Amino acid sequence: MRFDVITLFPELFGPFLSSGVTRRAFESKQVEVVLWNLRDHGEGKYRRVDDRPFGGGPGMVMMAEPLSACLDQAVAARGGQAPPVVLFSPAGDVLGHSAVQGWASGEGAVLICGRYEGLDQRFVDARVTHQVSLGDFVLSGGEIAAMALLDAVARLQPGVLADPASHAQDSFNPELDGLLDCPHYTRPEHWRDQPVPDVLMSGHHAQVERWRRDQRLRITAQHRPELIDAARAAGRLDATDEKSLLKKL
Repeated sequence: MRFDVITLFPELFGPFLSSGVTRRAFESKQVEVVLWNLRDHGEGKYRRVDDRPFGGGPGMVMMAEPLSACLDQAVAARGGQAPPVVLFSPAGDVLGHSAVQGWASGEGAVLICGRYEGLDQRFVDARVTHQVSLGDFVLSGGEIAAMALLDAVARLQPGVLADPASHAQDSFNPELDGLLDCPHYTRPEHWRDQPVPDVLMSGHHAQVERWRRDQRLRITAQHRPELIDAARAAGRLDATDEKSLLKKL
């Protein structure tokens, strides 16, 4: 799959694409990332890409024509096929695990990293096909959001994680019925007078799995009760789960 990233700061992506376990996906081009500098399509001597907003107000607005020209170049480099065009925006759908899975199994997209007060709405209306948000807060630009999406997609690719079962145990994964993950422990067995739970030292796999399931239920009920409601509505909780939840209330 291929992701083309339109940004004013392509240099921000260098360390991200070459560090950590997900670099395997980028270096192997399982997830190919092509960076496009919006400034190359700016207007005039100073390669201007923004201007003051009509109607007044603070800040600057990214101009439609440089964005459109840069997008045209990115689309042409992909062979001319029309890819999804993603804008990271507070108006977008909040990025969740199911959406990440969709992008991870697709052909990629063009990612638009906005800056300043935003983009000329005419470009958004004419060229953007998807809007995505990381949550109810504002960033200085879309680059961090683009990296978050790329990272989430990359780690789901075969061979990227050393243990292919690792992402199956992630929070929100349908294989865990959409629950949060359980606590994890490692050596030493005692740290500052805090021991590892006995069940994890027992070697009894069925009891360990039941403990982990109970912990997932407890943590999810405490921090994200709406996920419990969703799992219950989908028929993913059995009688033992319900009994465990009652004990924790």
